Amino acid sequence: MAKRTARDARERGQIALEYVGVVTILLFLALAAIQLGLAAYAVQQASTAARAAARAATYNEATMNYQEAGKASMSNWLAKKTDISKQSSGDQIEVTVKVKIPPILPIFDNLGEARRSATMPLD
Repeated sequence: MAKRTARDARERGQIALEYVGVVTILLFLALAAIQLGLAAYAVQQASTAARAAARAATYNEATMNYQEAGKASMSNWLAKKTDISKQSSGDQIEVTVKVKIPPILPIFDNLGEARRSATMPLD
């Protein structure tokens, strides 16, 4: 059996510290990737809500107003932080949806909002 030296003990401690550092970096990268996915999901939901709200705003016999229709087409947890507005111009209506991108960690808190618009001709 080989005799352990003080150098071997120091190297073992160094390896543990390097492992903790690498795991921390990998965890942060994984959370950043999840945050990017959430941002893409918010953009997709804003696009879906804009189309649904624009359809409801242009349809004369709609059973709900355009804001309700837009929020109904989204996930409930994102619809709570959504702003839907419309603007009429001639024979068409443009609906703009703004969805606040939800943060995973406080460092991702200033991501802003996903904004999408849809334009439809009047019914």
